Amino acid sequence: MSIEPLTLILFASLFLLLATGFPIAFASGAVAVVFAIALWGTGHLSIIGSAAFSSLTNVNLVAIPLFVFLGWIFRFSGIGDDLFETVYIWLGRIPGGLAIGCMIISVLLGAICGDLAAAIFLLATIVLPPMLKRGYDKYLAVGSVMVGGLLGLIVPPSIETIVYCNAIGESVGKMYLATFIPALLMATLYILYIGIRCRLNPKLGPPAYPEKKIDWKVKITSLRSVALPLLLIFFIMGGIYGGIMSPLEAASAGAVGSVLIAAIYRRLNWQIIKDSVYNTLSVAGFLIWILIGVGCFTSVYQGIGAPDLAVKLAHALPGGGWGTIAMMQVSLLGMGTVMDDWAIILIFGPIFASVIRSLGFSTLWYGAVFLINMQIAFLTPPYGFALFIMRAAAPKEYNISMLDIYRSALPFVGAAVIALLILMLFPALATFLPELVIGG
Repeated sequence: MSIEPLTLILFASLFLLLATGFPIAFASGAVAVVFAIALWGTGHLSIIGSAAFSSLTNVNLVAIPLFVFLGWIFRFSGIGDDLFETVYIWLGRIPGGLAIGCMIISVLLGAICGDLAAAIFLLATIVLPPMLKRGYDKYLAVGSVMVGGLLGLIVPPSIETIVYCNAIGESVGKMYLATFIPALLMATLYILYIGIRCRLNPKLGPPAYPEKKIDWKVKITSLRSVALPLLLIFFIMGGIYGGIMSPLEAASAGAVGSVLIAAIYRRLNWQIIKDSVYNTLSVAGFLIWILIGVGCFTSVYQGIGAPDLAVKLAHALPGGGWGTIAMMQVSLLGMGTVMDDWAIILIFGPIFASVIRSLGFSTLWYGAVFLINMQIAFLTPPYGFALFIMRAAAPKEYNISMLDIYRSALPFVGAAVIALLILMLFPALATFLPELVIGG
């Protein structure tokens, strides 16, 4: 059988299993084993074991549970609540200030939380109820929480970036530099959207405390409770960007630092440590199985020559390189509505990266484009992953329906598409920092 129908059958089998509700880790692993036996016989099953082992050998993967642990320590110790309280004090009198503050907190949480679901649940717990209680437009508030949680996909040090770099063989440090400006661009566009809408219609985001003016002494004092967490975040990011620490070293320092900060604030106890470790192991275990299953699947499709087929098809598409990239964006948007982000990154990341290299484009630039596209896909109805996380995280007393969540997502999808187009038109937004700091 030629490679074209074989590739089609391979991916059709995977999507069929996924459609039945089979977990992506076991679906991809099962398809890999079946096709390996069918193509090469039981005597070559060692390729599966080798692929499973090699998918976990990158030392940078150790940074993932460390970053996740850092985020959970901040969550259970209440430091995340302190961040919102400080933003509330500083921005509460501005129309839409709490939603704008949600974006600011999200950028900070993106640097420490490490898990998409955890970030949305955290924001839904500490940010969404105060906004709704103070009369914020339901759609604006819910949308702000969703896109805020999704910023963690691209805000360094994103664990999705680590997985993506592991899949395509790119430097994590360079990719962090490449995604820094695009991440700020997305957050800025979200803030502009919120600010403009609330300026034109203050009823959408009324000031949080119009009856009381908070003086500068109170504002300055409020910074004490977040000074050490902010210092840790800047230390982590500065260490990575400055080339002082590798991502693994930064993650290690962050994990230890989070425990020390919680202890200094007298908020550390065994229950917090236990809950943080348990949730970290849950995320890490899930990711390990994903890496193993999809790693086996990837080894099989590489063995049948699928990457070469992808490159061949890309060069045959009309519109040249940019036409190919446009088609890749459309396909990612479609897959993001029905597939988990880890699966998309691990399966299609290597395929598309090989196409990008063959077309002569920067993989750093395309990595930033890829991750922004993931955010858009997760917000796109009807099956965007973030939509269902938001449905589970939304406080029950506010009766937020799935239709409400769909409606909340659409304006922010538009802002994210604008960010994607800007980045595609101006690749230097992604390549400037890597070239400046590392030299390309």
